[in-house]
Amino acid sequence: MKYNNVVIEDYAYIKPPEVLTSDKLEELLSPLYTRLKLPQGRLELMTGIKSRGFWPNSTRPSSIATEAANKLLDKLSKKGIKKADVNLLINSSVCRDFLEPSTASVIHSNLEMSSECMLFDISNACLGMVSAWEVVANMIETGAIKRAIIVSGENSAPLLENTIKTLNEDESITRKSVKKFFANLTIGSAGVAYCLAHKSEAPSAPQITSITNRSDSAANKLCQGDGNPESLVMETDSEELLKYGKALAKKTFADSGLNQDEIDIVIGHQVGKAHKEIVLGELGLLNHKTFDTFDTLGNTGSAALPITLAKMNDIEGIEKGKKIALVGIGSGLSCSVLGVSW
Repeated sequence: MKYNNVVIEDYAYIKPPEVLTSDKLEELLSPLYTRLKLPQGRLELMTGIKSRGFWPNSTRPSSIATEAANKLLDKLSKKGIKKADVNLLINSSVCRDFLEPSTASVIHSNLEMSSECMLFDISNACLGMVSAWEVVANMIETGAIKRAIIVSGENSAPLLENTIKTLNEDESITRKSVKKFFANLTIGSAGVAYCLAHKSEAPSAPQITSITNRSDSAANKLCQGDGNPESLVMETDSEELLKYGKALAKKTFADSGLNQDEIDIVIGHQVGKAHKEIVLGELGLLNHKTFDTFDTLGNTGSAALPITLAKMNDIEGIEKGKKIALVGIGSGLSCSVLGVSW
């Protein structure tokens, strides 16, 4: 889908208060490492992840998203944009407060948004926020709405705590079976909020020019998670997921119509160092300018790609007019490639 009228009006993000280094995580897993004779330092060496953050286990995803959204609303208010000017609020995180009602309804209430502001959740694993951007972009382009806020609040604490307990206490786990828990140790936390608007509302803002989405649902069993905000479980066939993921990313990028030679910057989903090199290499984009957050934040789920784009702009300053390719992948399996003109 091509877009002429969709812009990224602004964004905000928050980082968790607690930090867990990969070295410390391996210390916490010392019973497992000793029993299986696993080498220390392998986690950071294999992933490039030095640390990941988290909020206390009892922290609700809605509270994380609310804090990020309030930060964004403060920025928007300085531009003269009021809460009443927002037509839609979407929560897009993997983590949710409960099955029903929508977590977006809690955030909407926390923010005291107008009753005329629609709300709902969109869930699509790590692609959640990007998928929400696509829904919003279509609504803006067709004139259904003028402005939407999309939020994500991801907290890895429940998954990390449960995984550490399982790995240390279940003595049936072997060097082979431990692999399905490895991805859990890369998961981090973050809160992100983006505002997308009609171009007429912010003519000089970065523009989303295209979004292409492709799926391979036959791979839906390769990464599956379940649980609640206090106790999460997940098992992943990382090798197979990467194999299917890079193939899907290659097809999606080819179908996007984006020209490698015209792309100035590429940002992918933040799984880890090896994943980045393999996927971008498959797309012929490995030598393009990029930016990473996985080294200090870990894989922050649906917040990963959006927070990486935001932090790149805040830290390095993306020059106006630069052409950006955003390549998002979520288990299930889905891939989206976005074209952005900054």
